[in-house]
Amino acid sequence: MKISVVGAGKVGSTLAFALSQRGFVSELVLVGRNREVTLGDALDMAHAQSFVEVPTRMVAGTVKDTAGSDIIAVCASIPTPPTMADRVAQGPSNVRLMQELLPPLAMLSPAAIFVMVSNPVDVLTHYAIEFTGFPAHRVLGSGTLIDSARLRHELSLELGIHANDLRAYILGEHGGSQFAAMSCASAGGEDIEDTPERRELITQVVQAGLEIFKKKGHTNYGIALSVTSILEAIALDTKHTLPVSVAVDGFLGVNDVCLSLPAVVGRGGIERILHPRLNETEAQAFHSSAEAVRCQIEIARPAS
Repeated sequence: MKISVVGAGKVGSTLAFALSQRGFVSELVLVGRNREVTLGDALDMAHAQSFVEVPTRMVAGTVKDTAGSDIIAVCASIPTPPTMADRVAQGPSNVRLMQELLPPLAMLSPAAIFVMVSNPVDVLTHYAIEFTGFPAHRVLGSGTLIDSARLRHELSLELGIHANDLRAYILGEHGGSQFAAMSCASAGGEDIEDTPERRELITQVVQAGLEIFKKKGHTNYGIALSVTSILEAIALDTKHTLPVSVAVDGFLGVNDVCLSLPAVVGRGGIERILHPRLNETEAQAFHSSAEAVRCQIEIARPAS
């Protein structure tokens, strides 16, 4: 299994290190803007392979070295200003970056699955389908998987139940219009009640990424491991259900944007999009998310 991580900043390098320890990647190509730093990262990770039962061949490469990749994780981004208050601000510049970067990657790896990680991830996933020319099931975004993990973490602390045993999703945009589908939340077959106290938890979850950004200037550990779980589901064909950014297939009448819905992820990429039973408030929130992302897509649309 050959995986390329394009973008070797805080997220990309952490993702590469996580992947190198999982044992399902035979070759990992790390592509970064700063060649010397990327070489240093790859060498450092290569030395760590002595402590891994199934080692990964680490390569610090260029776009050409990604040829024949099975999966390409795109973490490349313009530098994030320290004053950034919203992921959407990166949209126009990152869309232009993807317009330049994705076509050659797709040409070199015509059978690859693309996983978009850069922000705004829903907008970039939408344009990645266009720029690669790939079918929608082979292009997905990390979406609200990390947000859902944050929600399950908080609920786990409150309920005293392991986070992996909770079924609770944040859906819609990976951004300000995301929402918790609490009408579908459960633990061991019991509903998780939607209370005012839990609504406060959800507000904290929505703001968590920016709070971490304010404190350390970036997020990397949580998002890197969430993306690792996506790549593992693809590589090992696990058929895990993950809330990831997908080209919405008519759910609630929406079919022209990428948003997070629970999806079955396997070797073919998005193998099935699930349609949760949302209550009226949640359905309205999904439509609001769709409209928000539509507006972002238009704002970021590159000149023809």
